Amino acid sequence: MRRWRGSRTFVRMLLALAALLLVAAAGSGCATKSVRKIEVTAYCSCQKCTEWERGSWTYLKLDFWNKYISKGPDRGRRHSGRTASGTKPREPQPGLVSVDTLTRPWMLPVRLVFPWLWLARDGTVAADTRYYRFGTRLYIPGYGYGVVEDRGGAIKGPRRLDIYYNSHRRALQWGRKVVPVEIRH
Repeated sequence: MRRWRGSRTFVRMLLALAALLLVAAAGSGCATKSVRKIEVTAYCSCQKCTEWERGSWTYLKLDFWNKYISKGPDRGRRHSGRTASGTKPREPQPGLVSVDTLTRPWMLPVRLVFPWLWLARDGTVAADTRYYRFGTRLYIPGYGYGVVEDRGGAIKGPRRLDIYYNSHRRALQWGRKVVPVEIRH
């Protein structure tokens, strides 16, 4: 019996130490937060949003399986579908343990069955990198957390952002909104 009590206090001490380390790690971060009203638009990877076209006139449009940039200084170069930082754009994913699971409980069985839905994932945000460096984490109400990984041709200044959606329909549904964005530097 005495042996059981000793291991119980040891487990309590470990849990207290873990909680203390979590509080210290959360409070000691160098990240500063600020909230700003920013105009947020949405985009997807379709031809209309990212300005690419199939085939090149060099090959008389016969290479229709290739994508080429159709506007701007990179016109005629191959379109890779990657962001300016070199990553693939993605929509945010709330994860298994989140407020989204509580507000939409019908998603719980889906998230339990597919292991890649267990972890939260930040979305892709396009911003002017003179004001927001690559890797800046933002919280956009109605969208979720996003990381600056892209630049946009029309995204100029500190008061404009562009968020990524997987479908053109959802990007159009977002439209253009002015929302209070939490910025973590």
